[in-house]
Amino acid sequence: MASITTPSDENTATRLEFWQDMVSRSFVPLEIVPREGPDFHAQLRLARVGPVQVSVVTTPPHTARTRRPIGSDVSDDVKVSLQLTGHCVLTQGDHQAELRPGELAVYDTRRPYTLDTDRPGRSLALMFPRAMLRMPERDLARMTAIAVSCRAGLGTVVRPFLYGLARQVDELESLGTPRLADNVADLVGTLLAERTGADRTPGHDEGREVLTQRILVYMEQRLADPELGPDRIAAAHHISRRYLYKLLAEHGYTVSGWIREHRLARCRGDLADPTLSHLPVGAIGSRWGFPGPAHFSHAFKTAYGISPSEARAVR
Repeated sequence: MASITTPSDENTATRLEFWQDMVSRSFVPLEIVPREGPDFHAQLRLARVGPVQVSVVTTPPHTARTRRPIGSDVSDDVKVSLQLTGHCVLTQGDHQAELRPGELAVYDTRRPYTLDTDRPGRSLALMFPRAMLRMPERDLARMTAIAVSCRAGLGTVVRPFLYGLARQVDELESLGTPRLADNVADLVGTLLAERTGADRTPGHDEGREVLTQRILVYMEQRLADPELGPDRIAAAHHISRRYLYKLLAEHGYTVSGWIREHRLARCRGDLADPTLSHLPVGAIGSRWGFPGPAHFSHAFKTAYGISPSEARAVR
């Protein structure tokens, strides 16, 4: 678990630059503009449970907006933010959500967004692969930047769970399990589905989509396994390799390409993480399933144009 607080012994500009760098690494590249006052003090408490990142963010009044158009190098994640205290306004595309304590909204990290807060506040932020929601893309798009209350309906069940995550963020990495990660995504996905009124009984085409999403989640959860491959994936879902290739091709992927892309994204995040600076570059690749340092270095440079060591040096 990482706890990051803006340094108290620096000037305002330095603190703001520090904070902007931290949140950009943790979420997406963001520009931070303070709303009022000469000082900017903020805190980020962050834990990772499997593929789910859990963060508690405490900030003064400010505006946060994506610094540049979102590129293909940004991970294919969704972000869910639950307002714990204070008030904020989330704008993404044609949607705008006003969030008060006990309300949440989902962001698409592949698209620009703006977040405005007019008072000090605290929020719980969850980041996880969009496939874990098991929602059709059309339903997810409908729910982007829409306020969802956790004070009625299924929200009354989900709210205590999410507030518990916020309270225990400091212990989650020691207590959490892959099943907890699944539970987080399942509860949030079910809450969003209730709001859309979506029928979860799939027809033929929807059944293929649900199967594809399950396969993507399966692969995401096993990226660190060097034995992950088409035979194992197909067998786990009781389908042929040929059908597996067809399902992923419909989403523009090959099996090996998807695994390589997502492993490299995890490695890139680890190389930028100061808490992992003690690990050799080869160990970073190994912990995400690459068979050796040379293979990892070649794949990384092919994808990003720089070596893993160079990427770590410019973090």
